[in-house]
Amino acid sequence: MGKRSSQKKNVAMLDSDDASSVSSSSSTMRSENMVFSNVEEVQVDKDSLLDQCLDALYEKRGSTREKALSSIVEAFNNSLQHEFVENKFATLLHQCLNSIKKGSAKEIALASHVIGLLALTIGPGEKAQEILEESLSLISEALKSRSEPSKISSLLECLAIITFIGGEGPEETEKSMQIMWQVAHPKLGPNVAAAKPSPAMITTVVSAWSFLLTTVDGGTFNSKSWQESISYFSSLLDKEDRSLRIAAGEALALIFEIGSLDKFSAEAKGSSDISTEAENGQRQLVHIQGLRTKVLNQMSDLSVEAGGKGSAKKDLNNQRNTFRDIVEFLEDGHTPETSVKIGGESLNTTTWAQLIQVYSFFIYL
Repeated sequence: MGKRSSQKKNVAMLDSDDASSVSSSSSTMRSENMVFSNVEEVQVDKDSLLDQCLDALYEKRGSTREKALSSIVEAFNNSLQHEFVENKFATLLHQCLNSIKKGSAKEIALASHVIGLLALTIGPGEKAQEILEESLSLISEALKSRSEPSKISSLLECLAIITFIGGEGPEETEKSMQIMWQVAHPKLGPNVAAAKPSPAMITTVVSAWSFLLTTVDGGTFNSKSWQESISYFSSLLDKEDRSLRIAAGEALALIFEIGSLDKFSAEAKGSSDISTEAENGQRQLVHIQGLRTKVLNQMSDLSVEAGGKGSAKKDLNNQRNTFRDIVEFLEDGHTPETSVKIGGESLNTTTWAQLIQVYSFFIYL
């Protein structure tokens, strides 16, 4: 009690300046309390908005669902929504899947984006596996309709993200990669002509496929698979679209980084006791080495390409810089080192796999 009396005395003996200070301090405390109250109200408003958006996904009008999905994407991009996802995970996932089933191209694109953001928020684990299991067949079916490029791009990016986060093993990853491959190489039947995918669509396929390849052990692929991939991406280097060239170039850099020609050489030598297998292995190795030389020549040309009429300088410089890095890697084994700041912290990459992963996440977000 004596301590309290002493405190009262000290307050009473304050001069006018000190009194003003106390008044100012009290005012500041009231202001801070109001700020904290506002923060809580804002958080409540955000939660309420997300709940309203979720309810709107049940509406019959497609435009209403599109607006709701757009608002959800914006909310997820602005801040982490762990609590909302924890409480409404299943409902949000199933409503997004319903939008993919019955929605317009725009609604499908938005719903795909939300599912990807949902997986990113959840992180690896059982729920991420559930997202992949529930979504895979539906996304695969939706990809067969190529009526709207933006829809296909969103579906491919979603498939890449949910497989990266929710895939339990190489089988699931390879299954998703095969689905992507079929978008670039459509086969509808012997008497049905498949629509030729646009350069932008192929670029998205290559980027998504490469993103998943970063998680795969190169030893799981045989030399024939690598040979087919290298041949295809080499053909893309001759296309006019610069974004497509760059995506193909990065895919090839990644293949040579994780594929390891030494492995193919060992395969050929290991089968020397069976002459036919040894000959086949040796032929495949020689062919891949020949493809590597061809790719290196193509990339060398692209690294010094002169700008043509109507060529955007920024795009041209981006192409030159990318292929200079890849040529240096193929010739000397040096990978480009990059540093990206995330939340004040620097994230450094020292391999093509890391660079592609970081780039893919930034593009998605």
